[in-house]
Amino acid sequence: MIAFIDAHRAVHGVEPICRVLPIAPSTYRAHAARRADPSKAPARSRNDAELSIAIRRVWDANFQVYGVRKVWRQVRRDGIDVARCTVARLMRQMDLKGATRGKAVRTTISDRAAPCPADRVNRQFQAPRPNALWVADFTYVATWQGFVYVAFVIDTFARRIVGWRVSRTAHAGFVLDALEQALHERRPVKGSGLIHHSDRGSQYVAIRYTERLTEAGVEPSVGSVGDSYDNALAETINGLYKTEVIRRRGPWRTLEAVEFATLEWVDWFNHRRLLEPIGNIPPAEAEARYYAQTEDVAIAA
Repeated sequence: MIAFIDAHRAVHGVEPICRVLPIAPSTYRAHAARRADPSKAPARSRNDAELSIAIRRVWDANFQVYGVRKVWRQVRRDGIDVARCTVARLMRQMDLKGATRGKAVRTTISDRAAPCPADRVNRQFQAPRPNALWVADFTYVATWQGFVYVAFVIDTFARRIVGWRVSRTAHAGFVLDALEQALHERRPVKGSGLIHHSDRGSQYVAIRYTERLTEAGVEPSVGSVGDSYDNALAETINGLYKTEVIRRRGPWRTLEAVEFATLEWVDWFNHRRLLEPIGNIPPAEAEARYYAQTEDVAIAA
């Protein structure tokens, strides 16, 4: 209505148009005055404008995948005291929406004839400290050059991704590369009780893989059934990766494009993404808190 008056006022005048439309001339002039001088706008409008800038900044800075809940939590972490319903209202006005999870796709093919380690996890994907339980899995990405495969190794304590690799083939060597990165980054102490859990995919029960775990002093564990529930946490990370990167930013041309996008996402996921299961903080912050508390206890003792 305001836009219509703006477009036709030079020809017909404001008052004649307002007599036809259900709007008072004073209402239109008040609106025009606020546009010319935003300081004349009501307090709520000024507050909404400031909050909208903050909300847009948070949404853009987090791969544009946050919904209302996570945007609200991040805005509050940034020091802005705002109600969740206000964030929801403003996001609706700006047409900002979070990413929606899709259906999981099975990628690993179990080899039931191959000898497998025992299941040491029994679907309990919680750890009392970092480097107590790792889970591993991989997924695939369609590109213009064919499928590529992305493997992850996740520390379950804070759900931090400690190793990853992108490959053109789903052979045992590529998941072993992801494991090598995890071992290099975390440097677990032999005999510390670290468990590495995976499904029954042939890549993870290959002799090369299990021998490397033994050499590093890591106890292997394989799901007893080989379905997604027996490796649910790794499947969850795969699902987030596909939802927040692959489906939103495709189509993908090359392996290199997928690799660079994965690098960006893993860094964001580990250091900035809020995870509800660990208290709506990033994985790196959760681990830092653990080590700080451990140090405080040691000093007190």
